[in-house]
Amino acid sequence: MPEAIDLNAYLHRVGWTGPIAVDLATLGGLAIAHVASIPFANLDPLMGRPVELGLAALQRKLVDEGRGGYCFEQNLLFEAVLREIGFEVSGLIARVLWGHPEDLETPQTHMLLHVVLAGESWLVDVGFGGHVLTGALRLLPDVEQATGHEPFRLLQHDAEWRMQSLSRGEWRTLYRFDLHPVPMVDYVVANHYVSTHAASRFVGNLLLGRTTAERRLGLLNYDYTERRIGQEPVRRRLHDVAELRAVMEGEFLLRLPVDADFDRRLDELPRG
Repeated sequence: MPEAIDLNAYLHRVGWTGPIAVDLATLGGLAIAHVASIPFANLDPLMGRPVELGLAALQRKLVDEGRGGYCFEQNLLFEAVLREIGFEVSGLIARVLWGHPEDLETPQTHMLLHVVLAGESWLVDVGFGGHVLTGALRLLPDVEQATGHEPFRLLQHDAEWRMQSLSRGEWRTLYRFDLHPVPMVDYVVANHYVSTHAASRFVGNLLLGRTTAERRLGLLNYDYTERRIGQEPVRRRLHDVAELRAVMEGEFLLRLPVDADFDRRLDELPRG
C-alpha cells in the first residue's frame, strides 16, 4: 500500500485547478469539488463484492478507475488527501438518524472527518450520499452556518453532537457522533457490516448520490430525484435497465461494466 495518495491524480479527478494550501479555502473548496466529481455509490455491496479500504484500493477505484464509493471509501480517501496537503485531520464515526426518529439507537455506520485548522475545529464529510455537506462546518453548537446548499447546524449535549440541515423548512438530523478519534479497525468492522449484512440497505438496494453547485441528485433503485435550492424536488421513475444505466452514466458520471451479470442484478432491483 502506498504511504501517500497521488495528490496530482486526485486533483485532476475532482477538477481542481486552484492553489493548494493548509487553509479554509482549500478545505471547503476541495470538499465541494469532491462531491461534485466522485459519486456516492454502493455497486460493490450490491454485486456481493468486498469493499476494500486500503489506500491503494481507494486510489485505484475512486481516482484511477473513475468509480464511486460510499462513506468509508469517500472519507478515507479525502482524509489521505488532506493529510498529504498538510492538514491535521482525524476520522470520527457516527450513528445515522436521517429518516429515523431522533431517539432511535442506530449502529455506528458512518464516517466523517474532524480537522483542526489554526487552532479551530472543523468538520468535513464527503460521504453522505445525496444530502452531503458541501463545504466545511465550524465545530460550534447552535449556530446556523451557510453551506453550498442548505444551512447546517450542530447541536451539542454533553459529549454528543448532532449534525442537522434545514431541509424544506425543517431542521433534520443527519447523524450523531462524538469527537473521539476512531482507529482503522473500527471502520473495518463497520464496513464489513454495511457491505455484507442482510439487514444493510446497501446490500439489497442501489443507492447513488452526487451534488453539484446547482443540484442534489439521488437514486434509490429505479427512483431518480433531482433537488434544486428553493424548488420542489423533481422525481422520476425509471423504467428499465437501459434507462437506469443511462442515468447512472450521464448524471452520476459512473463508468459501468459491460456485463450480463451486472445488468441482471440491476433488473432484479425493487421497482416502487
